[in-house]
Amino acid sequence: MSAPRPPAPLAGALDDPGRARDLARMKRLATGLFVVAAAVFLAFVLVGEEAGAWVGYVRATAEASMVGALADWFAVTALFRHPLRLPIPHTAIIPRKKDQIGASLGTFVQTQFLTREVVQDTVAAMDLPGRLGTFLAAPGRAERLAGDAGVALTSLTDLLRDDDVQAAVAALVDRKLHGTPAAPVVARALELVIEGDRHQEVLSAGLRGLTRFLEENRVVFRAQLGDASPAWVPDWVDDRVFDRIFTLLLGFLDEVGDDPRHELRRSYDARLRAYVHALRTDPDTAARVEELKKDLIEHPAVRTWSGSLWVNAKTALLSAAADPDSELRVRVAATIRDLAGRLRGDEVLRELVQRQGVRAAGYLAERFSGDLARLVGTTVERWDTEETSRRLELQVGRDLQWIRVNGTVVGGLAGLVIYTLAQLLG
Repeated sequence: MSAPRPPAPLAGALDDPGRARDLARMKRLATGLFVVAAAVFLAFVLVGEEAGAWVGYVRATAEASMVGALADWFAVTALFRHPLRLPIPHTAIIPRKKDQIGASLGTFVQTQFLTREVVQDTVAAMDLPGRLGTFLAAPGRAERLAGDAGVALTSLTDLLRDDDVQAAVAALVDRKLHGTPAAPVVARALELVIEGDRHQEVLSAGLRGLTRFLEENRVVFRAQLGDASPAWVPDWVDDRVFDRIFTLLLGFLDEVGDDPRHELRRSYDARLRAYVHALRTDPDTAARVEELKKDLIEHPAVRTWSGSLWVNAKTALLSAAADPDSELRVRVAATIRDLAGRLRGDEVLRELVQRQGVRAAGYLAERFSGDLARLVGTTVERWDTEETSRRLELQVGRDLQWIRVNGTVVGGLAGLVIYTLAQLLG
């Protein structure tokens, strides 16, 4: 069984010298008036009726003042403690009822302040987008918020274990690659290439590259022909044969490259279109592409790449987040400034933000008002009883002492009136 939590201290210092001085001053004033009334009463009791009928009036006034002062002293003191430390019933109300007071206070806040209607009406009366836009548009605010976002991003990544995230990212990439059919993707990519005649550009680039490769390695090919030629064939014959073949080959490549309607290009286009059709309709062709995709995914290099995605992305993000001049920080700050301007000038956005803000505030109030009420109740419940009483007395005790003062004065006047009426009726 868990041990009960210790009482929670109230926020702030318990002793407020200014309030303590004011409370002590008012207590002295109220007590002083009681002492004065008691002294007057005692003095006129000793004087007796022989001094005149007026003595009775003064004595009755002083007597009633003492009664009023004592009654109100008892009432005020009974709020915070037992008067004279006597366990009189229905005294020390705040210490005894602290938990109930906290629960009632939480319920009061929930039912009177945190209802959907009250919160929505309050937010609706505010220029929410205007206030938000002004806040975001303050000088340097966008840069500070961009920096704060970078700090938050860094803190978030610190909470994540690289091994776990890296494995999760790798598994996600693996599932996506395995779960995505390769044939339709390849077919669509080739269709886009064909629609823009990019496949002919690729062929032309390939022909130019092949021509360049042949020219750069002419000597190598000539040596290969010499090695393959019979020893009895003269070198000048090999030279003429090689030059003829080589010239014809380069000329053919140039011809295909220069003629956009060349037969080879038409055949290449037809075969490529037929392959695209086969990718979409022929199960065997699609299966071969799928097998090639599987071999590619299972390649160690691809495995290493997918496993390093998180580390590389994290390193890049943290580096950009920490650099005030990075493209990321600059773009975030620019986005915030743009949003600030739109919140103050774009009526469509303003209306959307205001409407959604009211709805969100109402939802939050309805969803969490009970939690906030319980928070108030449990917080008050955890407060130290004596400390709570002292704090409340410091906060309102000075005003409560006026009750004692008024009780002394009003009691005396009431006593005078009652005694006067008694004399008149007698």
